[in-house]
Amino acid sequence: MSDCITVIGLTDNPEPRLTQEAMQAVKKHRVFAGGERHRKIVARMLPEGSRWITIKPPIGDVLKAFSDEPGPVLAFTSGDPLFYGFGATLQKAFPDAVYAYYPSFHSLQLLAHRCRMPYQSMRHASLTGRDWSELDCALIEGGKLIGVLTDRQKGPAAIAKRMLEFGFSKYSMIVGEALGGVKEHVSEYTLEDACRRRFHELSCVILRAFRPHMRHFGIPDEKFEGLPGRPNMITKMPVRMVTLARLDLVNARNFWDVGFCTGSVSIEARLRFPRIDITAFEKRNECSAFLERNSRKWGAPGIRMVMGDFFLQNHTEYTGAQGQVDAVFVGGHGGRLEEMLACIDPFLSDGGRIVINAVQRESLEQFHEHAGKCSYRIFEDMTIAVDGYNPITVAAVEKTKKS
Repeated sequence: MSDCITVIGLTDNPEPRLTQEAMQAVKKHRVFAGGERHRKIVARMLPEGSRWITIKPPIGDVLKAFSDEPGPVLAFTSGDPLFYGFGATLQKAFPDAVYAYYPSFHSLQLLAHRCRMPYQSMRHASLTGRDWSELDCALIEGGKLIGVLTDRQKGPAAIAKRMLEFGFSKYSMIVGEALGGVKEHVSEYTLEDACRRRFHELSCVILRAFRPHMRHFGIPDEKFEGLPGRPNMITKMPVRMVTLARLDLVNARNFWDVGFCTGSVSIEARLRFPRIDITAFEKRNECSAFLERNSRKWGAPGIRMVMGDFFLQNHTEYTGAQGQVDAVFVGGHGGRLEEMLACIDPFLSDGGRIVINAVQRESLEQFHEHAGKCSYRIFEDMTIAVDGYNPITVAAVEKTKKS
C-alpha cells in the first residue's frame, strides 16, 4: 500500500462544493473509497477509468483492500472524518501512513447552524454501530445540550423511548433529517411526540434540557424495591457509600457487583461513576425485576445484569477490552467465599480491589487469609454500625503486581 491516504468529508448535498485543494486531490487520484451513498454524490467528478472501494461491513475486508492497493487512495466520508469517522479507523489500521484531510461540517454542526444555536458547550455521543454508553453517561451527568449521532436501530424514536423509561424527561429533541440533502427537514419535538414518529434513516439529534436533571447521592434504603419482608437484604446507605470509596471506582474501568439483590450498590456506582462498565451478578431470579425497576426509578441505565450461578458464568465476557476487572464487590457468596475469591483472582487487574461487607468474624478471617495467600495488600478494616443493626466490617484488599 502507498504511504499516502487522503480523506474528504462530504455532506449529503447532491452537488458537493469542494475546496480547490480538495478538487486537485481528486484529479490526482485513480483509486477512491466510500459508501455507495458517497459514490452517487461524487460520481460525476471522478476521473475516467478510476476504481472504487466500497466502505461497508465487514470493515476488515475494506482495510485489506486499502492495504492491497499499490498506489495512493482517496476516501470520501461523511462530515468530519476525525469526528467518529472513518479517518480514525484508518489511522488505527495504518498508523505510519501520511494523511491529508479535507473535512466538511459534521451533521451535528450542521444541525446547530440550522437552529442558529451556539454549540461550544455541546456534549457528543455516537450510537452509530455502538452501544448506549456514551449517551447514558451524558444524561446521567446532566448534560444540558447533547448532540447524538444515530443509526437505523438507535434512531430518534428509540432514543426518546429509552430516555423516558429512565426518567430523563426534562429534554426536548431537535431532529435533523437528511441534512444537506434534498429531503432535509429540521424540527423540535417533545420526547413523547418523538416516540410516536418515524424519521429518515439519516438523522441526528440535539437534546436540549429545559430543566436541570436531579442527581442523587446516597439514596435512602427504603426508596429501593427489594425482597418482601426482608428489609436487611440491602447494603445500607452509609455502608454503601464507604464500600464505593474503598473500591476506588474513581480509577476503575470496570466493576463487578456479585450478589446484587436490590441493585443498590450497582445503581449508586452507576450514578457516581457513569463512565465505567458495570456488571451485576445474582442467582435469585426474583431479583432481576428489582434491578430493572430500581435502575429505571433512579435513572441508572447501562448496568449489565447477569443471572445465574456466578461460578458457572463465562467471566471473560465481562472483563472488557483489557480482559480484566478493576473492582469487585462481593455482596453475596453463599458460604463459598474462599472459592469465590479464587475464581475472581485470575481476572483481577494489578491494582484491582475486592471489597466485602462482613458481619461474621469467620468471613472476615477467610477474606484476610485468602488475601495473604495471594500477597494482596490488605487495607485497615472499617467497622460501621447503622441504627440498631449489627456492626458491619467493610474490608478491602488490592492485588499487587508480581515482580
